Amino acid sequence: MKIIVSEIPDEGMDLDITEQIGSEAVKITSPVHAVLHIKKTGAEVMVNGTVSGDVELQCSRCLASFPLHVESAFDVVYDPAEAVARDEHHELKSDELDTGFYKQDTLDTDELLAEQLILSIPMKPLCSAECKGLCPVCGADRNTTDCGCEIKEADPRLKVLEQLLKKKE
Repeated sequence: MKIIVSEIPDEGMDLDITEQIGSEAVKITSPVHAVLHIKKTGAEVMVNGTVSGDVELQCSRCLASFPLHVESAFDVVYDPAEAVARDEHHELKSDELDTGFYKQDTLDTDELLAEQLILSIPMKPLCSAECKGLCPVCGADRNTTDCGCEIKEADPRLKVLEQLLKKKE
């Protein structure tokens, strides 16, 4: 959904959006639901609200695809992109890290919602907390198969600790 910034009323506007959006970074598998409050102060636009939707991720341990429901609350400030374009080199300050930019008097909520969903995805997505991952020897999925491989070699960086245990005994 595109919002014309100059048409935002002085008291702000509330939106309840449910729509299918796309993203190159993650597969969004359900319509995204968002409740937004948009307020304009001069050229600056403040957007706060919540977003939720289902995404398809790949488990970091076993590489299986799995669905995840993601919810996020956010508070973002948008400035016109033209203001930054005037500066040849614009260095962001710490208070500008939550700042986005809109172009030609238009704010695209699809980009905002996709961005907020992506930011809510865990750094290391797991299909379950009990996921056993892949066998380091044969590559079998330990969640579905007991491959029987024996892992004899310990991490070579831990050999020093093994020697300390032997001295203690």
